[in-house]
Amino acid sequence: MLTLSKAKGLALLVLFAGLFSATGCTRTSPEEYNSRAADPNLLHQTSKQLTTVIIRDIFKPPVASRIYSYANLAAYEAMRPAETEYPTLAGRIREFSPVPAPEEGGEYCYPLASVKAFIAVSKALTFSVDMWDEYEVELNQKYEAMDIPQDVYDRSVAYGELVARHVLDYAEKDNYKYTRGYRHVLTYSEGEWEPTPPTYAEACEPKWNEIRAFTLDSCTQFTPAPPAPYDLTPGSEFRKMLDQVYDYGKNATPEQKAIAYFWDDNATVSNIKGHLSYLSKKMTPPGHWQAIVSTIARNQKLDMMQSLQAYTFSSIAMHEAFIACWEEKYRSNRVRPITVINKLLGEGWEPYLETPPFPEYVSGHSAISASAGTVLTHLLGENVAFTDSTEYEFGHGVRSFKSIEDAYMETSMSRVYGGIHYLDGALEGTKQGERVGEWVLTKLTGKPVENKPKEDVTKQIAGK
Repeated sequence: MLTLSKAKGLALLVLFAGLFSATGCTRTSPEEYNSRAADPNLLHQTSKQLTTVIIRDIFKPPVASRIYSYANLAAYEAMRPAETEYPTLAGRIREFSPVPAPEEGGEYCYPLASVKAFIAVSKALTFSVDMWDEYEVELNQKYEAMDIPQDVYDRSVAYGELVARHVLDYAEKDNYKYTRGYRHVLTYSEGEWEPTPPTYAEACEPKWNEIRAFTLDSCTQFTPAPPAPYDLTPGSEFRKMLDQVYDYGKNATPEQKAIAYFWDDNATVSNIKGHLSYLSKKMTPPGHWQAIVSTIARNQKLDMMQSLQAYTFSSIAMHEAFIACWEEKYRSNRVRPITVINKLLGEGWEPYLETPPFPEYVSGHSAISASAGTVLTHLLGENVAFTDSTEYEFGHGVRSFKSIEDAYMETSMSRVYGGIHYLDGALEGTKQGERVGEWVLTKLTGKPVENKPKEDVTKQIAGK
């Protein structure tokens, strides 16, 4: 039996509980906090932060593609429990087992878990941890303003980190560490690659073809047609392409120069002025295409999971294209235009763009752009017009395109205008990239993708 004093105390507790409820201290519903946390802009901002870190850390383009792929994979899989209509990539990509399941009956904020998984993988695979720590301070303030219950917040962050550890364990076995420290053996034979001015840097990632692929059966699965034979005889196929590059170096139009510079995407550009030498750090080709994903996703108002699919599938396509392209580069080992032109026509000719340090055939930017572009075209539409201001902050201007395909076709021709690739390197790189993109889509979606007629590539690029 309650005494009078105990009854009064119980009444006061009930009263205080009612007052707290009335003043808004009730637990936020899952619908409310998930809706706030699923703002795709948080994902886009975090993706841009990864690009900023990659630029600071000066990762080479193939390595950058690896980082983007694993970070996006973790975010995708951490978000999937809330978006079960999207397939897990476990069993669809090589050697990737299912991620740990969330706690049964537990309440989660999966958009939060997704972004935290992305950051955890990014932080582990990059160097500038301080930049991530600073970024998370501001990001966590945004999540705190969403009134996510503390137990849900902690559980969701823990799940994101659990998925990240699973993906990092997977990444640990991809041969990346094994490929460190290898050097390309130079022969200095006619027609074979050798280091190029102004820095004469060593060959970049000569063992990248031995990185474990996500989907490819082998690094030689999409071997391009053989390059034109090295032949300096006037009128030969090779000589005509060499003369074309030379002419662009001397007589490129302002528009051709604008196209070349817009798609430069050289992670490190050398600046040599007398005895002064320094590097300008800029975006890599994979970073440029991840930024294009962000632009189109914002334009189309894609939700977080739709955006994640575009980021993840396109980054995996670029990862695979680098493996296929790099296998061909070091197999054919073809000399760059600047080397041949300066030996044949006398020193002094310079391409409009700085020549990157690896063999010419095929064009890497052509291959990875076509692979990402093919994936994005199938996911987002064939006639998606957009304006790309990705590298405006680096002084490269703004360009508009009538379609994603139009963008990657222009990317390919930019390498010829810039004087760093022959025409067949650009053409065959684009063809290879498209084939890789179609293959990746088939593997990741489980649905066959119709092959693009190869002759279209030649006509479109030649018409640029």
